[in-house]
Parts: sequence; structure tokens; C-alpha cells
Amino acid sequence: VVPGETALAFYKAKNPTDKPIIGISTYNVIPFEAGQYFNKIQCFCFEEQRLNPQEEVDMPVFFYIDPEFAEDPKMAKVDLITLSYTFFEAKEGLKLPLPGYQ
Repeated sequence: VVPGETALAFYKAKNPTDKPIIGISTYNVIPFEAGQYFNKIQCFCFEEQRLNPQEEVDMPVFFYIDPEFAEDPKMAKVDLITLSYTFFEAKEGLKLPLPGYQ
């Protein structure tokens, strides 16, 4: 991907079980320092996704790398950025604590 140009990637997800699964995806950018230059235009992440038993789907992410990436001296030796996703099963009724709040 050339910094400043948009790109479209697809991630494949499959539910190998015999039960429907509802989950949420989060993303990660490696190296960490390049994450500030990664911009999602449209993404499936942070939205609940339902996968029926044995269903396989392609999930799109439309993104670009900020052109300032090429001007940052700290990024001079970075020629590979990895975008990955982790799919977590959503648990009904589960409430996560907010840090610093009672």
C-alpha cells in the first residue's frame, strides 16, 4: 500500500462449530509506532458479527496509511506494516469494568 492511497482488504472468518457465534473483532497494527498512521475508513471491527454454524464470510476493511508516514524519520526503516484482527466471542450480559471508575 502506498501512503496516501486507499486500499481494500478482506479477512476471512469461519465458524467451525454447530452453533451460531456472535463476536466482536479488534485490530492491531505492527509495528506499534506505525499505528498512528493507519486510518480505517470502513471496518467490521468493534461491531457485533453473527456467524451461523459452519458459515464462512469475507469481512472488508477499507483504509489508508497517512502520507505523513513517509515524512517521519522514525518510520524510515519501516517497510512492512502488519494489520491483524482478533475475533472475541461476545458474552451476553457481560459488563467490563471501566478503569478508574467505581
